[in-house]
Amino acid sequence: MNRKEARKKAEALVAQMTLEERASQLKYDAPAIKRLGVPAYNWWNEALHGVARGGQATVFPQAIGIAAAFDPELTEKIGDTVATEGRAKYNAYSAHEDRDIYKGLTFWSPNVNIFRDPRWGRGHETYGEDPWLTSRLGVAYVKGLQGSGETMKAAACAKHFAGHSGPEGIRHEFDAKISKKDLTETYLTAFQALVEEAEVEAVMGAYNRTNGEPCCGSPALQKILRGDWGFQGHFVSDCWAISDFHEHHMVTASAKESAALAINNGCDLNCGVTYLHIMSAYRSGLVSEETITESAVRLFTTRYLLGLFDGSEYDSIPYTEVESAPHLALSKKAAQESIVLLKNNGILPLRKDKLKTIGIIGPNADSRRALMGNYHGTASRYITVQEGLQDYLGEDVRILTSVGCELFRDRSESLAFSGDRLAEAKIVAENSDVVILCLGLDETLEGEEGDTGNSYASGDKVDLLLPESQRKLMEVLAETQTPVVLCLMTGSDVDLKFASEHFDAILQLWYPGSQGGAAAAEILFGDVSPSGKLPVTFYETLEELPDFQDYSMKGRTYRYMEKPAQYPFGFGLTYGNVRAVEAEISADNSPAAEAKPEDISLHITVTAENAGTAATDDVLQIYCKCLDSPYAPRNQSLCAFQRIHLEAGEKGTFTIPVPAQALTVVDEEGIRRIDGKEFIFCAGFSQPDQRSCELTGNHPVELHFHR
Repeated sequence: MNRKEARKKAEALVAQMTLEERASQLKYDAPAIKRLGVPAYNWWNEALHGVARGGQATVFPQAIGIAAAFDPELTEKIGDTVATEGRAKYNAYSAHEDRDIYKGLTFWSPNVNIFRDPRWGRGHETYGEDPWLTSRLGVAYVKGLQGSGETMKAAACAKHFAGHSGPEGIRHEFDAKISKKDLTETYLTAFQALVEEAEVEAVMGAYNRTNGEPCCGSPALQKILRGDWGFQGHFVSDCWAISDFHEHHMVTASAKESAALAINNGCDLNCGVTYLHIMSAYRSGLVSEETITESAVRLFTTRYLLGLFDGSEYDSIPYTEVESAPHLALSKKAAQESIVLLKNNGILPLRKDKLKTIGIIGPNADSRRALMGNYHGTASRYITVQEGLQDYLGEDVRILTSVGCELFRDRSESLAFSGDRLAEAKIVAENSDVVILCLGLDETLEGEEGDTGNSYASGDKVDLLLPESQRKLMEVLAETQTPVVLCLMTGSDVDLKFASEHFDAILQLWYPGSQGGAAAAEILFGDVSPSGKLPVTFYETLEELPDFQDYSMKGRTYRYMEKPAQYPFGFGLTYGNVRAVEAEISADNSPAAEAKPEDISLHITVTAENAGTAATDDVLQIYCKCLDSPYAPRNQSLCAFQRIHLEAGEKGTFTIPVPAQALTVVDEEGIRRIDGKEFIFCAGFSQPDQRSCELTGNHPVELHFHR
């Protein structure tokens, strides 16, 4: 069913409702209208990296881990799998008339905000700091969720529109002041792609104000969304964001004024209770009948597109699809692709036949929480790193374990002295051939305001340091003579200076999902080569960054940073040695000076070789910069990428299309246009910056292009 047909049916149904009935449907927990055969429907469901908060489901790596795979095809498969499980659960629940929260088909995912500052606790819900990577993965996930059938498989939602990227503690009253250039170039890029390319069914407004207007009642943002981009779906508020209008932003004086401001500016659905005042606003002349009707029609259009009234080809998906063997295998594959090798002095991959005893140490070694991230479902089994290694090694290698320290508390036993597990950790190390040290954070320390135990920072990080308890553990283990492999489980940048100086290898595992431990074991022992790349910059210090509340991009992310990174965006080692040997650029047509971006077609053909001794995946990355426009970002920007595979010693040639957008810049008025004539492109397996070249030992191939 196409949108025109679905809307026509929605209009006919809504026309039979009283105005009060129409208004009742604008809350997330829409009641039944029995006389019209309309069942109750709860719009609130989550699917950030698997169906969330509704019981058993496949738990994929957290979104930031999916981003590290740099694999849109994989991301689309994950979206399709999540939609399959969502349908399976919806079919079963609705057959039992269970229409509770987290049981519908409208998923409030993906989060395509930009991870502009490593302090932001919710950053791991996103696809990282780069607008192009975020847009490609966001489009892929939406396409996977929504499908291409006669009816929509599930409805995706792009959130949080717009300019939401911390701080969490003041999000309910915060005004993000963003220049027109930064808004277009950085903060809106992915949203536009999800609307125009993926036809995302819903968009969620953010809690904050952007340039003075609350995002869930913003004329300026609605003009962009529905006017400039032609968005046809429905708009939903973040949860209780509309009550912030009068309680925190102080832009209205009452709940009915807030309801009116939101619905008059395109917010169709209220996650919260403020739309209980819609009829009061109507009776006060603040809202028209036509406005209420239009929002109801938009919402029922979505329900018709999902086939919730006329049936769907997905109605037969059985409950046994939930956490099926193929879905678990996909979760494991995603975890493998997401793991980033940051340092390796040659110790990895480990060899089982060379080891007698392995020590597994650290608060995240046997932690389920460190697998999950936030907005997660419930797995039937979680394979921690410790369990993954135990399963992998069996009886062949002796395993000794120690928690070493707590995640952030200074002791494990309340009556003990501080650091009561440090001696045990040292003993384990002294009796082991190698130590697998599992440190990091979890959703209790970095996450959403109100959802974490990190109440002092509302889920944000105050610095880039690991908790003091873990820093002391690192120091103790560094004093031993035993090699240490650090497996870091975080959703964001932490300072790895000490680890990089004292430990033999570092693997960034993110929050790798229920199969994360199994994936880590196979990476550690070389069954699979690591191939993930950092979707965020790991900075040397916070001192080089602007104030957390400053939304200007100056000095932020790899595109605008001014100092070398500790570990750069796009960096990640493998067990092979893949490098670009040569490259050439070709234009399908000659771009005239007055050409529009969409009229230009470029391709870069790269010859790459794996000069190493292990087969591996790797990520071919293309970066570009306009050399003669004052509006170009300070540094080169990612403009294309492709995951490839090469056997040891193999050469391959790969042609990768370069989007026309690569030849554009955004001016100070926020207009994207072609400006300069001289461009530089770099093709390789990292950024072309000096730090990346130093870490990889390879240099991307540089190409010049004249328009």
